[in-house]
Amino acid sequence: MNLVLQRKLPSFSAFLFLIPAPIHHADSAIGDSFADERRFYSTVLEKKSSPSSSDASKFPEYQLPSVTWGVVQGRKERLVSRVIISDYLKSLGIVPDELADLELPSTVEVMRERVEFLTRLGLSIDDLNAYPLVLACSVRKNIIPVLGYLEKLGIPRARLGDFVRAYPQALHASVVVELVPVVKCLRGLDVERYDIPYVLQKYPELLGFKPEGTMSTSVAYLVSIGVCPRDIGPMVTQFPFLLGMRVGTTIKPLVEYLISLGINKQILARMLEKRPYILGYDLEETIKPNVDTLLSFGVHRELLPSVIAQFPQIIGLPLKAKLSKQQYFFNLKLRIDPDGFARVVEKMPQIVSLQQNVILKPVEFLRGRAFPDEAIAKLIIKCPQLLACQIGLMKNSFYYFKSEMKRPIEELFDFPEYFTYSLESRIKPRYQKIANKGIRCSLDWLLNCSDKKFEERLQGDYIEADVPGPSFIMGGKLEMPGSQLVSEEEDDSDVEVLYRRTISL
Repeated sequence: MNLVLQRKLPSFSAFLFLIPAPIHHADSAIGDSFADERRFYSTVLEKKSSPSSSDASKFPEYQLPSVTWGVVQGRKERLVSRVIISDYLKSLGIVPDELADLELPSTVEVMRERVEFLTRLGLSIDDLNAYPLVLACSVRKNIIPVLGYLEKLGIPRARLGDFVRAYPQALHASVVVELVPVVKCLRGLDVERYDIPYVLQKYPELLGFKPEGTMSTSVAYLVSIGVCPRDIGPMVTQFPFLLGMRVGTTIKPLVEYLISLGINKQILARMLEKRPYILGYDLEETIKPNVDTLLSFGVHRELLPSVIAQFPQIIGLPLKAKLSKQQYFFNLKLRIDPDGFARVVEKMPQIVSLQQNVILKPVEFLRGRAFPDEAIAKLIIKCPQLLACQIGLMKNSFYYFKSEMKRPIEELFDFPEYFTYSLESRIKPRYQKIANKGIRCSLDWLLNCSDKKFEERLQGDYIEADVPGPSFIMGGKLEMPGSQLVSEEEDDSDVEVLYRRTISL
């Protein structure tokens, strides 16, 4: 009987391979605990070596060691140990009620080892009370292997405490059976290896998902609506929460609602690729009320797709408060009425988040150049992108307009988009070419066309009549004069034309 017990009891050397070298802050506590356990094990062996084999058969509880620790205990000893451990936890301020149905360590020294290890990791007593089940995890069999694997993935040791605080359930997981498959799934979704620590720290609950469950179904649905599979990895890196969203209750209703507003499915797919956090907006509490708010402030329903495509964040903002504040500001400082403000939002929805001191700088610049307030209001309604221009660039463009081009200021009233073009790459080169040829034309004819179209105009025998060019919209569909909206069915490349540029303010 003595020989059998000695074979089943753990020794200090048997656990050395479970303790990775990088974790130094708990070595002393664990080593002292191991020494205490060895002395306790030797005492148990001495006490249990006297009974004969016939006596052991009368007490079946002595025949099998503890599942967790391999220490042979009777029913009474287990009850006494549980009471001692409960009193120890209560003395620290930890409520042990949730541990009543769980198997606890054989001795209070082992529980003390767990508490000290977790507190040195960075957890407080409040954290342990928030999830006391973490005290059921073995330091050597659960905690150290999991933390060692997370550190191997690239999570800094200083952040391991925050990770465990955010998702303590990870300490119950098996590294091989549960954690490794999740990491392999992320790599299979084209998440870069160096991004995995960032993804896990941002959404540690991922470690509790099954790769063949919600993670795979959400990805499959996004691909089915047109999201490029190669963009799934960057989407997950930017917004890993999409892997935990259910298709039927979260993703699909949101997608179908946005399509019902008139947003093309291909454009919506491009939006999700660049801004996957849209999926995190609550449909009933945020998106629908914001759409109703836009309509109540005068935005035309048929222009809602263009507004959302230009600035997708607008459906997730506290929109009513922002629009009310900006509308009052535009009316008070810029002399723009609510209807004009609605037209500004339609052309440049980013205005709802633009700081008022930033808005005033271009306005003050124009006032300093003898632009009347009424003209400034019309310029802003016609081209609200003026409010996002840098003052230094506006000064250079205006100086070149007055000194080199020598044109009347009234031309800027007709074409305020002049300030939005680059002076060095577009205005100067084109003006020099028409000046050399002695061509007199409007600013619209000069600037509002592609380089290829401009060269064709220069090679022509006559100057074509001024016609409106493409409308200056910061996103959405490209509207050409005298024709229908460009259709994505005409050319595959039109998908990129439909959703072209969004200027970051």
